[in-house]
Amino acid sequence: MPFSRKLWSERRLVTSAARALSSSAELDKLVIFDTTLRDGEQSPGATLNTAEKLAIAKQLSRLGVDVCEAGFPIASPGDFEAVKLIATEVGPMMENRTSGKPMQICGLARAMEGDIERCYDAVSPAPLHRIHTFLATSDLHLEHKLKISRAECIEQVAKIVKFAKDTGADIEFSPEDAGRSEPDFLVDVLAVAIEAGATTLNIPDTTGYTLGSEYGDLIAYLRDNTPGGKAVIFSTHCHNDLGLATANTLAGVMNGARQAEVTLNGIGERAGNTALEEVVMAIKTRQHLFPVHVDDLDTVQIMRSSQMVSHYTGMLVQRNKAIVGQNAFAHEAGIHQDGMLKNPLTYEIMTPESVGLKTSLVLGKHSGRAAVQDRLQDLGYKDLSRDQLNEAFVQFKAIADAKSTVTDADLEAIMTDAELIDAGDVWNLEHVYITSGNNLTPSATVTMSDEDGTHYTDAAVGVGSVDAVFKAIERICGVGFVLDNFTVQSVTDSSDALGRVTVRIQPAKPGLDAEPVTYSGYGTHIDILVASARAVVNAVNKMLLHERPEHQRKVEFPGKLV
Repeated sequence: MPFSRKLWSERRLVTSAARALSSSAELDKLVIFDTTLRDGEQSPGATLNTAEKLAIAKQLSRLGVDVCEAGFPIASPGDFEAVKLIATEVGPMMENRTSGKPMQICGLARAMEGDIERCYDAVSPAPLHRIHTFLATSDLHLEHKLKISRAECIEQVAKIVKFAKDTGADIEFSPEDAGRSEPDFLVDVLAVAIEAGATTLNIPDTTGYTLGSEYGDLIAYLRDNTPGGKAVIFSTHCHNDLGLATANTLAGVMNGARQAEVTLNGIGERAGNTALEEVVMAIKTRQHLFPVHVDDLDTVQIMRSSQMVSHYTGMLVQRNKAIVGQNAFAHEAGIHQDGMLKNPLTYEIMTPESVGLKTSLVLGKHSGRAAVQDRLQDLGYKDLSRDQLNEAFVQFKAIADAKSTVTDADLEAIMTDAELIDAGDVWNLEHVYITSGNNLTPSATVTMSDEDGTHYTDAAVGVGSVDAVFKAIERICGVGFVLDNFTVQSVTDSSDALGRVTVRIQPAKPGLDAEPVTYSGYGTHIDILVASARAVVNAVNKMLLHERPEHQRKVEFPGKLV
């Protein structure tokens, strides 16, 4: 049967009418496949270290994500170790898992035996593990990238999917650039993948090219016409090049897809991927229109998850971003404010609390450790180590001494740092002293310590206070860097708010054999200059551990690695 857009448009009308008469008990589960740590990390400048990947993976598990694509194990030894660590430590986690099953840990692999073997070695420690392999199917990719024929493509898919299945892992197959592939050829490719053992078929709109009607029709056509298609799960994977990723994903779900591949905050290559929070809250808010449910997702964890990813990747969330943006639940217009006072439903289709936003102001400088710990537990931080809690309390006291109240947003900000205090940094910031003013040359004196606890102090002048701080840090660490981006945000909209600084840096002298890597760093403090110092030290640590892994964590002043 040829591909017919009119036929599937008529089908949608019938499906919608039938769904209106069905009960919620008949809804299918939508599998949430999160690729923040794989496709999301491919965003320029979004380099994550192992400790950050592990922290995000743990949070994804608490959030209720079904499948976590933890990385691309063949890409580098570091990526392999990170995926294996996540499989080992996060794979068995059951905290806050209402599904009754742990999160499945997945790795990406090209259609090559070496990739498959490396991927299996990384994900197999997890109780539930998956290999996700892919091969391009559009004529454009076949001719210009792979330089193979359609027949050779089908032969390679059959061979590699069977090889992957023989490992015993769950197998997902993706025809790359499916959005621009010929539908009937896709049917042939997918039929071979099913016969070879794939149980999930992902249909990626790799370039963000399709419209919702096209993508939905394609999912329906493939599901109905692929031999064995009704016995497997079809999945969506949409990119946001035209701003349509969420719309296309939902169109795919309406037409039979039962897995959605997403990232937190919609991060990803180019314009990004489908945002997890948008898909989940769209289905939650308009449940009566969808044939699926996402009841295993703890939506109260969304804001915490969003802020963690933003903080660690250095990719700021735009203020008007749906669900998680700073303005998502803000109302300034007088008419809106009047309506909100009378009934919040006049202008809010979901409550802030449903995604984890709280507004209590109950903690101050007289609050003790027990009160802070209790509030942190209310915010979802229930598995903190003693060291993490101690670090959080020290930062809490410093903030409480500087402002009258400490908000939940303040606590969330300091906890993002406290969760990673065991990251094994090369350098730690101890003190920052700045001299500046009108008609003065700004100078900064910085004290830092290495992993052995030895302290080093140096000073520098600069064209501004921030420049002076950064130059002093460069002198102590013995490395040069180029500032690629510097962003300052307030945690809350008040004059005494915490400052959150995000930086991106590149090595001053990158290797000749590769493009320079961008490293993000973050810092939070009541003083913007201290926050700036923390941010750049965080980025420098990432750069040192990545650029010179053979010298990890052993330093000799002034920054000579030994």
